[in-house]
Amino acid sequence: MANNKSAKKRILVTAKKTERNRYYRTRIKNIVKSVHEAVEASDKTAATTALATANKSIHSLVSKGFIKKTTAARKVSRLHKMVNKIEA
Repeated sequence: MANNKSAKKRILVTAKKTERNRYYRTRIKNIVKSVHEAVEASDKTAATTALATANKSIHSLVSKGFIKKTTAARKVSRLHKMVNKIEA
């Protein structure tokens, strides 16, 4: 257990950041999962709407500093390829 004031503060801050990061990680997984489910069902309209929300949400996390710009671009690019393969 922490003995001084700064160590106690670090414990509180770390707990808050961990909770926030867990929320964002789960949010990304659920958003990507919704796109995957629409692609599995071969529903082009649902897939494109899910992709649009995924794109917006993932890039908003970039502005918050949760993920890097290149990571977000890679995720969105892979989702975009999957959605485009539906008609082909």
